[in-house]
Amino acid sequence: MTAVTIGAGTAGPGTATDGRLTEVADGVFAHVQAPGGWCLSNSGVITTPDGAVVVDTAATQRRAEALRDRVDAVAPGPRRTVVDTHHHGDHVFGNHVFGPDATLVGHELIGPEMTATGLALTGLWPDVEWGDVRVTVPTVTFADRLALPAGDRTVELIHVGPAHTTNDVVVWLEDCRVLFAGDVVLPGCTPFVLMGSVTGSLAAVERLARLDPLVVVGGHGPVGGPEVFEPTTAYLTWVLDVAREGLAAGRSPLEAARAPLPAEFRGLLDPERLVGNLHRAYLELSGGRPGAPVDVAPVFGEMVTWNGGTVPTCWA
Repeated sequence: MTAVTIGAGTAGPGTATDGRLTEVADGVFAHVQAPGGWCLSNSGVITTPDGAVVVDTAATQRRAEALRDRVDAVAPGPRRTVVDTHHHGDHVFGNHVFGPDATLVGHELIGPEMTATGLALTGLWPDVEWGDVRVTVPTVTFADRLALPAGDRTVELIHVGPAHTTNDVVVWLEDCRVLFAGDVVLPGCTPFVLMGSVTGSLAAVERLARLDPLVVVGGHGPVGGPEVFEPTTAYLTWVLDVAREGLAAGRSPLEAARAPLPAEFRGLLDPERLVGNLHRAYLELSGGRPGAPVDVAPVFGEMVTWNGGTVPTCWA
């Protein structure tokens, strides 16, 4: 493998990169937007003889176009297959940037979720320069697994939700042991399962660890290896413990979220997500169905309250 890095430099405190495209295996690239907080998502590029498979398409028009240009630099062939790991706008708003001839692929639940959610993300952070973002729904969907041919290798898509959402898809390249995990794994960032499942996420992470990947590209944060799984499991297990104690004491999720944050989690970006995670944990511990819909807006308002009344930083 010849190391290739294309894109902007690293981020300093309070700044965000426009992304770096780095080869992590032969013909396989991670597009990382540091530091990885709210709406600053990663993507993947898998080159093929006639083009590329692109994993996720960024949050804003400018960022999606920058990603497209970097894809064109390493995979000049005309064919583009875009895989959406889940329905959140910071991973799919740039779908249309790859042109009308691109094949869009996702789980069978992603279309209804994208349509129902629309451009709601832009309303949470109206001051972001979103540009021309759209809801462009995949036309190729699957229920459990789907194999995409990519020259001499197979790109395997696996549904592992409900975890981060109901429609989580991971992209697994067994030949080089590279895993694009979507937002099921967020190295350096606080996990977020409000629209998915705490128990489902724990099961999904265990399932991903059994694949025995060498490289793990999370939906946000730096590229890692199999060591990224244990912190995710530890955090979500702690969330369940806090939720059980909060329910027993009659505390609301927001009140329970005032629990001291263990030292091992204090460096994670976006800690206010704890409130949303506890809402989901309360629901599941009370018999609610994993992935059952929740009203996101008021929970986001509670996250703002937890954050001292300040809207969390959107890095897009």
